[in-house]
Formats: sequence, C-alpha cells, structure tokens
Amino acid sequence: MKKTKIRKTYNYLIRFAIIIATYLLIYHEFFYKKNLENVLELFKEQFYTQGFIVQIIIVFLLMILNWGVESLKWQFLIKKIEKISLPKSFQAVLTGISVSSFTPNRVGDYFGRVFILKKANHWEGVLITIIGSISQFMTTMIIGLISLLIFIPEFYDTSGYFYGYFYYGLIVIIVIVISLILLFYFNISILSTFLKIFTKKRWEKFREHIKVFSMFSKPELLKVLLISIFRYCIFTFQFYLLLRLFSVPIPLFYAVITVAVMFFVITVIPTIALAELGIRGSISIYLIGCFFEKYSIFTEQIDIGVFSASSALWLINIIIPAIAGTFFVFKLKFFRKNS
Repeated sequence: MKKTKIRKTYNYLIRFAIIIATYLLIYHEFFYKKNLENVLELFKEQFYTQGFIVQIIIVFLLMILNWGVESLKWQFLIKKIEKISLPKSFQAVLTGISVSSFTPNRVGDYFGRVFILKKANHWEGVLITIIGSISQFMTTMIIGLISLLIFIPEFYDTSGYFYGYFYYGLIVIIVIVISLILLFYFNISILSTFLKIFTKKRWEKFREHIKVFSMFSKPELLKVLLISIFRYCIFTFQFYLLLRLFSVPIPLFYAVITVAVMFFVITVIPTIALAELGIRGSISIYLIGCFFEKYSIFTEQIDIGVFSASSALWLINIIIPAIAGTFFVFKLKFFRKNS
C-alpha cells in the first residue's frame, strides 16, 4: 500500500514537472523574447486578403494529417510489443511533442510516448520509437542532400576549376553517404548484434531488450520509410502554402529545394524544439533569399514574409501540438506495479 502511494506521488510530480517546463518555455518564446510580434502583425494584415482563411484552414488540416501519419507509423511499429488503437497512438505522439519541446534534439519524444503503454517494456518502446525517428531522419537527410546538389549550382557559380572539382567531389561523397544510410537502415538488425558485443555483462536485462532491432523485416522497414517520406511531403507543402500566404512569391520547385535544404541544416544542428524559431527563421531567410537575390527582387517585405512563414510553421506544427499534448500527460504512468 505504501509503495502504491509513493508510485502515485512520483507519477503526479513528474507529470506536473513536464507541464510546467513546457509552458515556461512557451512563455519564454512568446512573451519574454517576443519572437512572434512581427508574425502576428503580418497575420493581421493578410487576414482579409482573398483566400487567406481557406488556406490557413488547409495548413491546420495538414498539421493534423502530419501528426496523424506519424501516429499511424508509431502504431505500426509499436504493435510488435503491444497493440494500441490509432487514437491512443495519436495521444502518445502529442505527449511526446510536449516532452520533447524542452529537450535537446527532441530526445524526450522517445520517452514521452512509451509511458502511455500499459504492458510493454518501456525500454523496448523507446528503442522501437528510435527506429521511427531514424526513418524520418534518413528521409530528411537524403532529400536534403539531393536538394543541396541542385541548390548549389542553381545559386552559386561552380564553373571555376576549383569549384567544379569541389562540386563533383561533393556529388561522390553524397552518393556514398546516401548509400551507407540506406544500407544501415535496411540492415538495422545489426544493431542488436553490435550492442550485445559492446554492452557489459551487468547490463544483461538491457541486452534482452535490444532484440527489438531484429523484429522488423525489410518490407516492414520499407513501409515505415515510405510513411516517413509521405509525412515529409506534407510539412514541405505546408511551408510552401505559408510562404504564399505571407506574400512570398516563390515558385514551387525552388520552394521545395530550399525547404529541403533548410530542414537538412536544422536537423544536423543540435537544438531544443522550442528554441528553433530563431535558427529556423535565419536559415530560411538566407536560403529563400538566394532565389530572390538571383533575380534582384529581394525586399524587406519578403524578408518578413519568409520569417513569418517559418515561424508560423513552427507555431502550428510544434507549439499547438505541444500544448494539446500536455492534456494527455496526466494519463502517463512513469512507475508501474511491475516496474
């Protein structure tokens, strides 16, 4: 009886700690740093333009679809150790966003999700969630690297002797990197063998859990990768719609390339999710600015529009789901009877 009370107390304390940390960081970005003042101002200006409301509704629907697809992917992955419904998977994903919002490179997402599981081992759930993250990371890296090969000659002069060889060398390196990434992903079961060799004997229980990397066949891994690509297409199109919404007249082709490079750069830079706004805005302004500078039409209004679109994407895809996820934190059980 006493242990049950202690477990309940710890569960409540951790839940409140997560909620407080999430809301404190949101407050810091919104009210203390005042990062979104220009965005809200431009939003008010654009609100009455033709088609604005319809487009913003589409953007919000794409946000739901984005995290819905991620929920479908996680449900598919986690069924290896516990079958859950799609709504429950959606709750887990939202909770993961809340927990990851104040952790470096969103590592809290792995732990935020698995505590919604009732029977499955949490460590196995974390490792399976990492497989899903690897597929999304791979998608961002591969599409970003391919887009980089298009972006460089499009906006930089590579006709010189040195730059020409540098570019061809870069092509070779990127082809090798992409090949290695795919080879690793479709042979991810090798991680089970690798970790067993290098983990110490006293970690015997953990060594039992790493077998999850061997649970997935190549067709299953391909399905997870295709879901990740579909999700990538969703938030890329979201960003394009927001650019058009904030009067940034960039063609779809150039938008896709620059957004892919932007996501690639953001992925390789260590950040905290709620602190991404400044980095995301700066990178998007620079990359999209390359297109407008090429045609000598870069203006301050476009600068503000690009930053606003980038900030709005961050607000819609991270902040709103993070707030929604805090309502499900109360359902998490960090300590169970069999723990």
